[in-house]
Amino acid sequence: MPPSSNVRPARDLALVAMFTGIMAALGAVPAWAPFGLAVPITAQSLGPMLAGSVIGARRGFVSMVLFLVLVAAGLPLLAGGRGGIAVFAGPSVGFLVAFPLVALVVGVITERELPRYRLPVGLAANLVGGIGVMYLLGVPGVAWRADLSLGAALLANTAFVPGDLLKVVIACTVAKGVHAAYPRFADEARRRRETTAGRR
Repeated sequence: MPPSSNVRPARDLALVAMFTGIMAALGAVPAWAPFGLAVPITAQSLGPMLAGSVIGARRGFVSMVLFLVLVAAGLPLLAGGRGGIAVFAGPSVGFLVAFPLVALVVGVITERELPRYRLPVGLAANLVGGIGVMYLLGVPGVAWRADLSLGAALLANTAFVPGDLLKVVIACTVAKGVHAAYPRFADEARRRRETTAGRR
């Protein structure tokens, strides 16, 4: 029997809130700024990858938007206890704005493969979204706010690459386990795709 119309929105809200909370928890991991980087290395860029990989494009996107709204409202949820509208004027602005888009892109690619979650596709989704989209917005943000050339900002941010590759592997491993244990996530994604296709 399909979930009732009341149960599904409640589940969606719970999952969105859960991944917003996961982002906040990742902010408790100490940040690291080697070699005086303008943007610290944090665990929080793992959050959008996990959100897109596990709960999909739409819910993952909303969870990251909610997280940024809470940060803008002044809650100290970013690594190092940062929060408030001022953080969006700093060198991290591009990375912060990228969070919802990372979850969206990772989720869109991932949902095309469900109900079966395959690691090669998961890796591709997180490389494209979690690294490609993140750097596409993040590096120009660093160049802009730290008054660097685009090339200098890109070179400076190569320090993030090893850690981000590790986060890609972690996100894929977690997602594979979650989708195997809770296939309803895949079923819901498939139903959404079928509904969308039926409206075209």
